[in-house]
Amino acid sequence: MTLIMNTSAPSRRWLRSTGAVLAGFVTVFALSSAVDAVLHAVNYYPNDGTPGSDLQLAVALAYRTAITVLGGWVAARLAPANAMRHAVILGILGTLAGVVGVVAAWSIGHHWYAISLAALALPSTALGGWLFTRASR
Repeated sequence: MTLIMNTSAPSRRWLRSTGAVLAGFVTVFALSSAVDAVLHAVNYYPNDGTPGSDLQLAVALAYRTAITVLGGWVAARLAPANAMRHAVILGILGTLAGVVGVVAAWSIGHHWYAISLAALALPSTALGGWLFTRASR
């Protein structure tokens, strides 16, 4: 009797898992950048390099949080298994990126905004994952 091991299934699952998290990240990055660009184009945000007012940053935090929820939903939707795990991994990566952003932007001001982005990354993606799993029952 010959035992043949098929190693393509685990590697394909790993690729799909990586792709799901990457798709969630691209969703957040692309949509956030697009909304930022539109708001700069209509002169809602300053175009002179200044960080903007607290109100403008609160608006940015609101739409970025909503987009991050969507990113968690996308990661969960595309995950080959364990949808919530993929959303949480995306959130952890977002939190790490947010912490880098806090450190990099510390001298610019409006510390609450950068800290809030980092703090809300994981809960937002987890909410997106939960919304997907709830809807798919």
